[in-house]
Amino acid sequence: MAISRRNFIKLSVAASAAAAAGISFPERAEAAAGAEVDKWVKGACRFCGTGCGVYVGVKDGKAVAIKGNPDAKTNFGFLCVKGFLAYKCMYHPDRLKYPMIRQSDGNFKRASWDDALDHVAAKFKELRYKYGKDAVAYYGSGQCTTEESYTFNKLWKGGFQSNMVEGNPRLCMASAVGGYISTFGSDEPIGSYSDIEKSKCLFIVGSNMSECHPIIFRRVMRHKMKNPDVKVIVCEPRRTNTAKIADLWLPVDPGTDLAVFHSMAHVIIKKGIHDPEFIKNYARITAGKENFDFDKYKELVDQFDPKTAEKLSRCPAEDIEKAAEWFATSGASMSLWTMGLNQRMRGVWANNLVHNLHIITGNLCRSGADSFSLTGQPNACGGVRETGSLAHLLPGTRPVASEAVRTEVEEAWGIPKGTINPKPGFHTMKMFDNLGGEDDSSKPIKAMLTSTTNPAQSLPNLDKYIPGMRDSFLVVLDMFPTRTTQLADVILPAAFLYEKGGVYGCSERRSQLTEKAVEPVGEAKPDVWIAAQIAKRMGLSELIPWNMDDSMAANKMAWTDYITVTKDTEHTLWGAQFDILKKSKEGLQWPCPYPGHPGTERRYVRGLDPVFEMPGHKEHIPSDASIYFYADKKGDGKSNIWLRPYKGPGEVPDQQYPFYLTTGRVIEQWHTGTMTMRIPEIARAHPNAYIELHPEDASKLGISSGDMVEVESRRGKNTLPARITKGTLPGVLFVPWHDQVMERMINFVCNDVVDPGSKEPEFKIAAVKIKRVSGPKDVADKFYISDVNSTYA
Repeated sequence: MAISRRNFIKLSVAASAAAAAGISFPERAEAAAGAEVDKWVKGACRFCGTGCGVYVGVKDGKAVAIKGNPDAKTNFGFLCVKGFLAYKCMYHPDRLKYPMIRQSDGNFKRASWDDALDHVAAKFKELRYKYGKDAVAYYGSGQCTTEESYTFNKLWKGGFQSNMVEGNPRLCMASAVGGYISTFGSDEPIGSYSDIEKSKCLFIVGSNMSECHPIIFRRVMRHKMKNPDVKVIVCEPRRTNTAKIADLWLPVDPGTDLAVFHSMAHVIIKKGIHDPEFIKNYARITAGKENFDFDKYKELVDQFDPKTAEKLSRCPAEDIEKAAEWFATSGASMSLWTMGLNQRMRGVWANNLVHNLHIITGNLCRSGADSFSLTGQPNACGGVRETGSLAHLLPGTRPVASEAVRTEVEEAWGIPKGTINPKPGFHTMKMFDNLGGEDDSSKPIKAMLTSTTNPAQSLPNLDKYIPGMRDSFLVVLDMFPTRTTQLADVILPAAFLYEKGGVYGCSERRSQLTEKAVEPVGEAKPDVWIAAQIAKRMGLSELIPWNMDDSMAANKMAWTDYITVTKDTEHTLWGAQFDILKKSKEGLQWPCPYPGHPGTERRYVRGLDPVFEMPGHKEHIPSDASIYFYADKKGDGKSNIWLRPYKGPGEVPDQQYPFYLTTGRVIEQWHTGTMTMRIPEIARAHPNAYIELHPEDASKLGISSGDMVEVESRRGKNTLPARITKGTLPGVLFVPWHDQVMERMINFVCNDVVDPGSKEPEFKIAAVKIKRVSGPKDVADKFYISDVNSTYA
């Protein structure tokens, strides 16, 4: 059955398997909800960071349906069509079913697990012996389970004594982490999704939520429909489907919204609608080491009156004034954002400036008022950020550079003091830039293991990084052939989430356990098992003892190890013990300090946040403090209002490259399309990438809808069919990034300049030129890599 894009979006917003009363289900959703199954197994959705609760229907030992979990606090039973159809990719004929080792003729040959793992371990030992302990790197994913990320992190930092550990959340959420830590002292949001239904003004910025987080968007939309007085403001270069429900759309050129945020602050202060008491009690004005008075902040934002901001951003001055008034006077304003704010050369600053708006208006630490970053992947928060699976972190999002933290972790792991390297490893882009073959002395990293991610398609400025992956010893754990397996030396077949189980932690600090529902396809294995087997072969089985075949038993050991290490931290999940999560239908939000604790909906508020009473923390919190930012690095319990100057993107249009290019996801496809493109209904609904441009630009260049258009930056070029729409600003182009066809892989064009604080690359903004190359061609080919022996070309 073909599904049109319009119907697909309708299904995604409305589809549910266990809907709330009064909701009319699409026929397809009802069919799955009523599917005849032997059992339903509790879990979490495999796709975005919303953390939708699901049940997997199993019949005759196979997953045959998915329905929403009506008890889940994240989605209340509703699912988008991606989550609803996820099981269909599990039995695709392209599944990688057994290990493979590349031979001298360039082709892969099937190997036994013992042979493949022995080969990997021997090569890792050899390269570490010849080139040092940092010669072998790990690159993971926000799609690994928490147990998987934790196990690889422990193996590398505690076993290999190397911090060459990164994960793809560096590419999507690192600026949000930097924003939270620099403003509040601690990563992740203060509040919860439940603030959406309590808010009176929703400020959505840098997020096409309707396509990237459709179930969260459904909550926003339902809240707006029930409460017409609620204001929705969307700040975006494109008039997306999200912007179409807005009371006010703030169009901006990519990367210029810092001027808009400062201008909103200027209007708020000028009109006297800020909250001096909140600022006085809970904030300081700072530029880093030095603090200032409020007049200094006023002096900064006074440079950004709305007319000035309009000149910098193209956002109409009168709309900036209106947005500022609505935000400050609503009574409860909530901001929501994703990659549009993070994937920037000044992503941390953009996050800081949104937090500034909340602090100066007192829109924090109460119902409906929060500054909330939505994460893109299902376990970027729980798996990578919270387990510290990045080059500079240890479990509990604590810095590896801290001797006290290293000592605490070493004691918990039972390894000698001084084992963990105090020097942070390379961030993602630097790691790939330093990856290469043994004959290249300029590349210190000689091997890499990637898990559940596809960097040969997902990195920006791809041409720069492909040779390193091709020349090094590359081990890839995945379910399907991908652009990255085309460069691999060893391919290890990975089990799907519902074939192994594990914990995912979503955007609102909530951890949920997925039970194993079915056996893996072929000889595929859980990543936890693969990590533990490598550890065993490298003499580290005492460090990683969970090397048994029973994946849920291994998950329990790894999870218990993890929550033990973070037991006394502000991120504690000690109350979310494995057996408790197994019974829970909704998961638990940290801090959750002891079994029986209900989890924490709102942080930093006495009576709601258990950290106020935790030993080791309560001694530092004044007994009369009702709100206290206890992770404040200066020890005063205050948040930071940052003095950040205006700074534009790394590249701006010029005479040679006169257009802005921005990229993103579409509702049908997930990341590089390796799973969703193999689900027939989804592939048909969105079979290829395209370039979106404004009619004025199309007219000037003689481009008609469907024409093939070449888009070129200083780094690379693509050729794509044109879509002409008034939904984008003149001078701004958009391309989705899921397409696997080489000439439509837009990341060849994207800029790899990074934010100096977060090291997150500026995927969202590049200066490009375009030209018409031909009339329409049929490119609806639903392409994906099927042949493991195909070449990267």
